[in-house]
Amino acid sequence: MESKNPVFSRSRKQAATGWAGPTPSPDQLQNMYDAPSYAAPSRPAYRTMTLDDVVVRGFLTLGTLVAAAAASWIFKVPPGAAIGALIVALILGLIVSFTSSTNPALILGYAVFEGVFLGTISSLFEGMISGIVLQAVLGTAFAFGAVLTVYSLRIVRVTSKMVKYVVAAAIAALGLMLVNMLVGFFNGGEGIGLRTDSPLGWIFSIAMILLGCFFLLLDFDSIEQGVRQGAPEKFAWQCAFGLTLSLVWIYIEVLRFVSYFSSD
Repeated sequence: MESKNPVFSRSRKQAATGWAGPTPSPDQLQNMYDAPSYAAPSRPAYRTMTLDDVVVRGFLTLGTLVAAAAASWIFKVPPGAAIGALIVALILGLIVSFTSSTNPALILGYAVFEGVFLGTISSLFEGMISGIVLQAVLGTAFAFGAVLTVYSLRIVRVTSKMVKYVVAAAIAALGLMLVNMLVGFFNGGEGIGLRTDSPLGWIFSIAMILLGCFFLLLDFDSIEQGVRQGAPEKFAWQCAFGLTLSLVWIYIEVLRFVSYFSSD
């Protein structure tokens, strides 16, 4: 069997052609023998994502959204302008989602326009029902903590089947809401009853809150897999966007659900 030792390989070559130079000293031979016969593995050309990267970018995205919501509340942005901000936020959100963009400008832009919309509707709800915004914020924080605990303890494991079911449920829910809105044009806005203060409306809101919690599970799994597999640092922006999207979903649904049981 042919040896891969560089000293032996060189010796055989020189034995066949004659030594071209002086005979190596014992120390030189030892250094040649100790030299690795393979190249050291190269490091990735980019810095990999860490959990801290996700936390920092998550705070930046959520902080931008909260600041925009507070400004919208304080300066009393008209409902018409808030609807316009919602449309812009929806467009930016779709771009980020379907292109898997990690562009900070797009993600923070989404947070700004979504914050303007949330600040306006939160102000309207608070004007009708005192204390409802605080209840919705606490409910969203509780949902986040509960889902994080469930995921950390591996009570529920995210599988490829779960991902398919959650995505299918989201598509079905959006389809039902579209049908409800279209029917609402012909019966005074009640639609098929999904957004009314009725048992059907309560059940649908609970289902939407649970769906948002399942999306949080998928977000946590995406973050863990990204860190474990050495995803690029910029992927943390996509993770922060996913978390923000899920929390906004849960907050709006909790706000609506609490309003059903208010006596104001």
